[in-house]
Amino acid sequence: MIALFASDGCRRGFSHTDCMYRKINMQAVCMQERRSNRERTDATRSALLQAARALFVRQGYAATSTPEICAAAGITRGALYHHFVDKKDLFRAVLEHEAASVRAGIETAAPVGASPRDALVAGAEAYLDAMTLPGRTRLLLIEGPAVLGLAELRDLDERHAAGSLAEGLRAAGAGVDAGGPPLAALSALLSAAFDRAALDIDAGGDARALRKAMRWLLLQTLPVERRAAAAARSKTAKSRR
Repeated sequence: MIALFASDGCRRGFSHTDCMYRKINMQAVCMQERRSNRERTDATRSALLQAARALFVRQGYAATSTPEICAAAGITRGALYHHFVDKKDLFRAVLEHEAASVRAGIETAAPVGASPRDALVAGAEAYLDAMTLPGRTRLLLIEGPAVLGLAELRDLDERHAAGSLAEGLRAAGAGVDAGGPPLAALSALLSAAFDRAALDIDAGGDARALRKAMRWLLLQTLPVERRAAAAARSKTAKSRR
């Protein structure tokens, strides 16, 4: 249509320069419209996710209705169903966002140049930190499995926190001791232990003791020589204080 408009304008006596300016202006208008539409779409989706998260945390999935979510977001039900198939699909998107945020916190926790062992420990601490965000343990560890099922939640976890843990363990040399457990099983059990620690902390447990226990447990998964080296570094660091 832009080319036809330009050609028609030129036939009506516009100069070539005028035609070029008209074409550029039409392109700019179209790009602005596409950008505005995309921004509106993103804003609508974001409002739905925020409203749904707040209601799911406060009331639980079962007690939250789509009309309530729409009212809280200031959006019509038609707009909700334009973005999500149903309430379960919206809940799934909320959990995906939560899990991605947790993984982002884990992956940015280790300082540049950190050893694999130190990066693993920093990531473990970052996971427990990330799970202290109000409502997150309820969403990911209580409501999530009940609504979506363990299999889907396991897949979600493996794409995010559990996957990051497995990568960190592999980089630090875990699961290589002769006669020791395979890495996949070790990672799955450690992930479950971290989830339990997060739940206990959220319930008012002794956060310091739980974090210390998880750090100790994590270090036991490393090869013997790496555990000895880690203990030596820890002893040296304490003596310098």
